[in-house]
Amino acid sequence: MSAAALALGIAVAGGLGAAARHLVDHSLPVGVRMRFPWGIMVINLSGSLALGLLTGLALDHPVVGIATVGFLGGYTTFSTASLESVRLLAAKRYGAALLAGPGMLLLCAALSLIGIVIVRH
Repeated sequence: MSAAALALGIAVAGGLGAAARHLVDHSLPVGVRMRFPWGIMVINLSGSLALGLLTGLALDHPVVGIATVGFLGGYTTFSTASLESVRLLAAKRYGAALLAGPGMLLLCAALSLIGIVIVRH
């Protein structure tokens, strides 16, 4: 696969991933999303597990690059998770901020590892 074709595939997949993130996050009622970023939590956790599974399958295959860098790169969002953590801190919701920030980071890393282990065993 040429570099240009790979870049185009990543761009298209990234757009699809961003659209999927929007749909998943906005499938929850506004009141739920404002209380805690459950949509972003589900998105980042499911994306991390999918990343681990795909990485365990074939890291150097071009389709895996399109799916991971493209789709999952557009689907998951560290920046939104960080912003939500700051929002929760500003609201003095310290426990929720810990879960939304460092907690989500640890859970995402664990799910990526679990995905790799599932595929490799």
